[in-house]
Amino acid sequence: MEGRKLSRRQRERQTQRQEMLAAALELFSEKGYHNVSMHEIAARSEFAIGTLYKFFTGKEDLYKALIREKCERFHQVLTEAIEGAGDEVERLRRYIEVKGAVFRDNVPSIRLYLAETRGASFNIMAGLDREIRERYAQFLDSLAGVFESGFRNGLFRPIGRSFHLAVALDSLCNAFLVLWLEDPEKHPYPEDPDTILNLLFEGLLSTSEGRGGDRRFESH
Repeated sequence: MEGRKLSRRQRERQTQRQEMLAAALELFSEKGYHNVSMHEIAARSEFAIGTLYKFFTGKEDLYKALIREKCERFHQVLTEAIEGAGDEVERLRRYIEVKGAVFRDNVPSIRLYLAETRGASFNIMAGLDREIRERYAQFLDSLAGVFESGFRNGLFRPIGRSFHLAVALDSLCNAFLVLWLEDPEKHPYPEDPDTILNLLFEGLLSTSEGRGGDRRFESH
């Protein structure tokens, strides 16, 4: 069933709110949370300060709304990538490609999110941090489901727990993306998703080492 159509006034308010959030994102990314005032956000978004307070009770409320909306959008796009058509390998490839695209298209948001969740404003994240962690845990469960499906379909060998494999793949992607943010020319995010996937799918040891003697890795 389609949602109720928004009135013109509601659409205008929605547009105004997004303009305010966009201005806040620019300022937070440039100066950090603590160095930005509501007056600056109002000026950047070209709204009166009173209008800004009609939408948000204060800077913390605005900041949390910004982070929440960005996280929800990121997780939605990534979940759609792994739930689409194709076999499990294709879906994992698509996840790696889409995650790279999301980062490239949202650099200010990603920089802000990484800076704040690393502890720069932990007190501001109180409460919201739990929401983000819960959403992230849900996504990891979905990603683990791709590995689990691959086990059932005989595409993957059951070399470990599906959740651990999901964490490993997500962590690998994050590591490549953080390097790319720090130095895009020196550490470009791989265009071929198999560059990352093969770190999981191909054994580190040579064939002779992997099969011979005491050098064996067993799944538990």
